Amino acid sequence: MAAQIRHPEGVYQMKKKHAALITVIGLLLAGSLLAGGLHVYGNQKTIPKGTRLAGWDIGGMDISEVRSGLAARLSALEAVPLILKAEGNTEMTVTLEQAGTTYEAEEFLQGLKELTDGGLLQRVQARRSFASSWGLGIHLEIKQLQSSLSPAWERESFGIPADATRRITVDDQIVYTPETTSYEIDWHGLELALRAALPTRLSSFLTGKSITLEVPLTVQEPAVTLQALKDQGIERKISQFSTSLGLSGPGRTFNVEAAAKAVNGTMLPPGAIFDYGKAIEKAQAESGFREAPVIVNGKLQPGTGGGIRQVSSTLYNAALRSGLEIVERRNHSLPVSYLPKGQDATFSQGYINFRFRNNTGKYLIIKAAVQGRTLTVKLFGTFPRNVYYSVQSQTVEVLQPAAKYVADSSLPRGGTRILQSGKAGYIVETYITRFVDGKPEEKKKLSRDVYPAQKQVIAINRSGMSNAARPESRKKPLVEDGVSSSE
Repeated sequence: MAAQIRHPEGVYQMKKKHAALITVIGLLLAGSLLAGGLHVYGNQKTIPKGTRLAGWDIGGMDISEVRSGLAARLSALEAVPLILKAEGNTEMTVTLEQAGTTYEAEEFLQGLKELTDGGLLQRVQARRSFASSWGLGIHLEIKQLQSSLSPAWERESFGIPADATRRITVDDQIVYTPETTSYEIDWHGLELALRAALPTRLSSFLTGKSITLEVPLTVQEPAVTLQALKDQGIERKISQFSTSLGLSGPGRTFNVEAAAKAVNGTMLPPGAIFDYGKAIEKAQAESGFREAPVIVNGKLQPGTGGGIRQVSSTLYNAALRSGLEIVERRNHSLPVSYLPKGQDATFSQGYINFRFRNNTGKYLIIKAAVQGRTLTVKLFGTFPRNVYYSVQSQTVEVLQPAAKYVADSSLPRGGTRILQSGKAGYIVETYITRFVDGKPEEKKKLSRDVYPAQKQVIAINRSGMSNAARPESRKKPLVEDGVSSSE
């Protein structure tokens, strides 16, 4: 049989087909291997090697194991005891959760979800780009801790600030009591300290450890300090003056006590003016006044508030002996029994007032009280110990009473009868002398006071002369030593 001879071109084509087939088979095999590899890679149930979560080495661990382990570890962190220590051995223990701290790993859990959810290629890509280091989310809500360390807890633990006090003893000594400070929590500082102390690693605080913090405190000062009180300058008693209530009845005694009570305890800042009229308004509001003799147009008659002029007059003398500036003062229309003429200070509500200015440069406290049958006014403040004042009055003129006639037809024609004896009046000058180291340094006239004479009232029958006794012009009643009736 004769041999067949292949054409070289045919052989080449056959080889080419074989090569193509081999290539296709190789590609199919490689694709199968790649697909298998991707399937295996994308379907892994473990964490990529070398991965750490907040210091916890989780590389190669089963994903489900990591999930459950993470929840337990986060709970363990929130359960870590926080010991809070403060001034005076004060201590409180709470968990981090009770202190308002919560932990989460949401970004990491989202990363785990992308490893297990979605298409193969998505899972493969997620695994390839999975971070090797993850942190925790830490949240602190300080208000939760504030509910435990409440203002009530602060008061119980540290007390409350107490003002410094000043009291004047029965023997006129000035006694100071220092203020008491307390503490309150510096919440901004505590929040910063707590944030800095919170654990951030899952490999720590899992075996009975705790966190101890010294609670930062701020000093809570009272409103009134000892230094502030002393700066007011109430150093000692600087003057005292007393007058006697004599035979004053119950009504007048009550009124003097009421006015003294209204004045007592008054504190005058430097430069302030004491207004006796305001003190009387205070007395009217707090205790009222009773009926007692008052002066109406220069004559004694029943009224309300009789006796209040004795308080203003006594205070006037205490003020003089402290060198205080008298702003407003007027003498009575009648001399008083409890003071020399020229050294009194009357009061008529709405018309005549008594006022003085605190010119000592420091604060001034007025104390006034009735003990037994004596009214005493004391002034406390700052005054040179080597200085004192002396007050003297002298009558420079006696005013003779004039006669006033009133008609009385019951008398014999031309007959007279004395209805009221007249009283002499006085013009009085008062001087004050300033002594330094026991020597007179300055003398000046304080006032020139007039006490009008009281007319003699005579009844007369002038027979037929109906207008012989001319009526005096009626004056609007001026009530001294009392208050205007509200009726």
